[in-house]
Amino acid sequence: MHIIVAGLNYRTAPVSIREKFAFAEADLPQAVMELKNTKSIMECVIVGTCNRTELYVVVDRQHLCGHYLRGFLEKWFGVPREEFGGHMYIYENEQAIEHLFRVTSGLDSMVIGETQILGQVRDAFLLAQQEKTTGIVFNTLFKQAVTLAKRAHTETGIGENPVSVSYAAVELGKRIFGSYEKKKVLIIGAGKMSELTVKHLYASGADKVIVVNRTFSRAQELAEKFNGIPSTMDKLLQHLEEADIVISSTGAKDLVLTKEQVAFVLQKRRSRPLFMIDIAVPRDLDPALGQLPNVFLYDIDNLQTIVNNHLLERQKAAVMIEEMIRTEMDVFEQWTKTLGVSPVIQALQTKANAVHEETMDSLMKKLPDLSERELKVIHKLTKSIVNQMLRDPIIRIKEMAAERDGDEALEFFTQIFALEQQLEEQKRVEEAKLQQEAVASQERIKEELLKKVTINTADALA
Repeated sequence: MHIIVAGLNYRTAPVSIREKFAFAEADLPQAVMELKNTKSIMECVIVGTCNRTELYVVVDRQHLCGHYLRGFLEKWFGVPREEFGGHMYIYENEQAIEHLFRVTSGLDSMVIGETQILGQVRDAFLLAQQEKTTGIVFNTLFKQAVTLAKRAHTETGIGENPVSVSYAAVELGKRIFGSYEKKKVLIIGAGKMSELTVKHLYASGADKVIVVNRTFSRAQELAEKFNGIPSTMDKLLQHLEEADIVISSTGAKDLVLTKEQVAFVLQKRRSRPLFMIDIAVPRDLDPALGQLPNVFLYDIDNLQTIVNNHLLERQKAAVMIEEMIRTEMDVFEQWTKTLGVSPVIQALQTKANAVHEETMDSLMKKLPDLSERELKVIHKLTKSIVNQMLRDPIIRIKEMAAERDGDEALEFFTQIFALEQQLEEQKRVEEAKLQQEAVASQERIKEELLKKVTINTADALA
């Protein structure tokens, strides 16, 4: 058994490549089932976000695994492997496990410590479980990864410090207002940074958005995204009277708002606090505005300093999470070692039960006059002897399997008790079961395709 992850992310592939490998949400159930039916794959999960496409698989053989995974992507997306092979990474076993833990914890994200990826990985795992493409290995590993990430964010607080200028601005505002509910946002200009900031404000409960711009059509375009009100620069002071938050990002060469203008407006605001964010370079807002009562002014340098300090805090937290990951990797390694002992123990018990049953059959032939009660007593006592004889060897092999040379111990144990035949039979049964599951999965895929064709035909006829 080997754990493999293959994929492309924002570090290895530009968006022009990544966008070619974006799984449509509606197609993911079929995709994960087809991946499961790929040669050598025993379990699988597909994680797809705007920044990464990753295939997590458990395989019975490492040989040619990368070839099969590239073939799956090539076939599903219709992109020749020559176009993406150089952007693709493949991690095996310990590296793959560490990668998953880093992804769920937010350490592999573009914004270190972000929490959105945790939900995306969890959803991908739950979908794979639903489609029955996971087994004992991934059911254990992905649950462990999700639990680790939750604990990492709770214990280190890595996500509490914003590391983008726009989000830092929003967090600063919370210190002033506590909540953005029923707060009015005034946007001066229609720059991208302003739009991103107002998205965060709107998501945090800001009630009303007014967009003021020299070009009314551009103001209208941005305002529509937030059910806002477009306006022009000649009404700026009028809108300033009712605003709680001002975000300015224009291309003006001179100041858009001076201290004198804002001081005049403040007389009509009745001491309500005014939170002003100047993201423009050169600045739109008079630096002297910060001297006015109840005005809280921040420019892009102020915000960047906060972001840099927060980034340092996240990096400190990341070091703590790295330690947590190493501990969890040791835990999973110990679990996989004990996992390998289960088939051997099962083989030993199967062989012991067979010997016991043969002995009882021989006894019944040699002592045909024994009563049913006597046979039950003998059966129970001899079974007890077998179980007692097996108890200590089973305890010892479990302990030995968890040690560094556990694989060698298992092999020696198998030879001592001559369990090769039983293990081979178990393997044949498991392969037959997997084959049945593959056939059933193919049938489900055919049914889904047939349903889609039927629906599309019906729509066409309608």
